Amino acid sequence: MPDGGQHFPALVLNADFRPLSYFPLSVWAWQDAVKAVFLDRVSVLSEYDTTVRSPSMRMRLPSVIALKDYIPSARRPAFTRFNVFLRDGFQCQYCGGRRPATELTFDHVIPRSRGGRTTWQNVVTACGECNLRKGSRLPRECAMFPRAHPRQPTTWELQDQGRAFPPNYLHRSWRDYLYWDSELES
Repeated sequence: MPDGGQHFPALVLNADFRPLSYFPLSVWAWQDAVKAVFLDRVSVLSEYDTTVRSPSMRMRLPSVIALKDYIPSARRPAFTRFNVFLRDGFQCQYCGGRRPATELTFDHVIPRSRGGRTTWQNVVTACGECNLRKGSRLPRECAMFPRAHPRQPTTWELQDQGRAFPPNYLHRSWRDYLYWDSELES
């Protein structure tokens, strides 16, 4: 059997052959992909050279699968810390520094202590230093204004933003499906 599924993930595409998600990239462990194949919920579009065996059969592990039933994307993305970071490109909206998610926080443009709410329209990505420096002051009180006006993104905008952050692992069989809408080389 393959090693824990880490080396043989399957890229999961919707029935329209677009990834369910670009960031995080929609992948399933090989065990889930094999189960979906047997339940006839997916079509196998590409395979690894690696096989799995049972007493009665043998099959190559799927590397790209497409759902047979289309899953519509949510019209409005969930308001989560990760999605705020993704909307803002993992970039502090005050100093412009790019940081890993573990080094970011979010800031209420109008602080909660001043009546600000935790909404798309009032929360921006901030590094720890800028968040501490701004504190519970209004932007005009500390001359710290967000680089972009905070707003609720569309699901499409988040997916588009996610394309800018390639995952750590990209199998060669995935390339045709991940960048299908990018311009072809001449």
